[in-house]
Amino acid sequence: MNAKTSSAGKEEASGMRSETLGEAKRRQVIRVAYVIAALDLTFLFMQMGLVPYLAKSLGLDSVGFGYLQTIFGVLQLVGGYIFGRFADQFGARAALILSCASGSIFFLLMSLSTNIPLLFLSRLPGVFMHGIPGAQKVITDVTTPSQRAVALGKVGFCFGVGIIAGSAMGGVLSTKFGVYVPTYVGLVGSLINTLIAVIWIPSQTKPKSDHHMTEHSTSQSGSLFSIREILRLMKFPGVMEVFTVKVLAGFPIGVFMIMFSIISMDFFGLEAVESGYLMSYFGVLQMVVQGLVVGKLASRCSEMTLLRLSVFVFAGVGLGMALMRTVWHYCIIAVPLTFAFSMLATITDSILTKAVPSSDTGAMLGICASVQPLTRTVGPTIGGLLYKQFGVSSFGYLQLLVNLGLFVYLLKSKIPLEEMKSQ
Repeated sequence: MNAKTSSAGKEEASGMRSETLGEAKRRQVIRVAYVIAALDLTFLFMQMGLVPYLAKSLGLDSVGFGYLQTIFGVLQLVGGYIFGRFADQFGARAALILSCASGSIFFLLMSLSTNIPLLFLSRLPGVFMHGIPGAQKVITDVTTPSQRAVALGKVGFCFGVGIIAGSAMGGVLSTKFGVYVPTYVGLVGSLINTLIAVIWIPSQTKPKSDHHMTEHSTSQSGSLFSIREILRLMKFPGVMEVFTVKVLAGFPIGVFMIMFSIISMDFFGLEAVESGYLMSYFGVLQMVVQGLVVGKLASRCSEMTLLRLSVFVFAGVGLGMALMRTVWHYCIIAVPLTFAFSMLATITDSILTKAVPSSDTGAMLGICASVQPLTRTVGPTIGGLLYKQFGVSSFGYLQLLVNLGLFVYLLKSKIPLEEMKSQ
C-alpha cells in the first residue's frame, strides 16, 4: 500500500511539474540555470586569481592576506544556510537575483579598493554570493527525483568552464590592461547575470503539489538563520549519515587544495604560468568527467552504489597522493580525483534534497554549499601543520584512512533513504 501511495505521489508530482512549467519551458529554465552557474563561476575564479596580486599591490602581507581569505570563508560559511532559507521562503528566482546582485556589489567594491580597508570591505557581499546553490535550487524545483542526479551533475560541467575561462580571463586582462580591469568585467558580467535571472527564471519554479505533500513536515519559522532548523533537517532519515560522509570524504583533499599554491611551488617546483596550465587541465577534466561519465552512471546505477564508489575511489586517490613524487604523478592522480570529487558532490546533493521536504531543499543546498567554506576556514591551519610537520604525503595518508573508514561504514550500515516529496 505504501509503495502504491509512493508511486502515485511520484506520478502526481511529475505530472504537476510538467503542467506547471511545460516540458519545453522546464528545459529552458534548466539551461538558463546552467548559463548563470557558468558565468558566476567564471567571475569567481577570475577574482580568485586576481586578489593575491591586488592585495600585494596595496601592501598587504601574507598574514593579512590569510585574514582576508579567512573572512571571506567565514562569510560564505554563514551565508550558505541563510541563502538557502531565503530561497525556500522567497523562491529560487529571488535567491538567484540576490546572489547576482551581491556579485555586482562585490566587484564594484573591488574596483574601488585603492586601500586595504576597502579591500576587506569588498568581501562583505560574499555572504550572499551563492550562484551555484541558487542554480541547484532552480534545477531541484523543476526536476523529478529520478531526473535530479543527472541534472545536478551537469552543474559540475559549468565548474570546469568557470575554471578555464575565469583563470584565463583574469590572467590576460590583469597582465595586459591592469589589475583593476577584471573587476570592471566582473561588475558588468554580474549585472548581465542579474538581468538573465530576472528575465528568464520564472517567479514560481516549485510545483504546487510539492507544497501540499510536504506542508505537514515543513518549518513554519520565518527566521533566515536558526540552529533549531538545521537540527530539524538533520533528523530526517539518512540526512545526518550522508551529510557526514559528504563532509569527511572530501575534507583531506580540500585541505590539500587549499595548500596547493604553496605545494606547487615548493614540492613540484612550478612557476605561476605552469600552475595556471595545471588549473586549466583540471577544468578540462571536470568538463569531461561531468559531461561523459557522471550523468551516464547516475542514470544507470543506484545512488548508494555510486556513493560507495566515490568514497572507494577517494581512498585510492589518497594512496596515490601518499606515493606521488612529481607533478606528472599528480596529473595522473587528478583523473580519479576529479571523478570521485564530482560524483560525491552530485550524488550527495541529490540524496539530501530528496530526503527533506521540497520547501526545505534550498536550506539543504545551502548547508551543502557551506562545506567548502568550512574547509577554507579551518583548512589553512590544519594544512599548514600537516605540510610543515609531515610533508605532502601526510595529505594522502589522511585521505586514505578517512575514506577507507567511510567505505567500511557504508558497506556495513543500511542508511534509511526516503523521498519526502513522494510521501
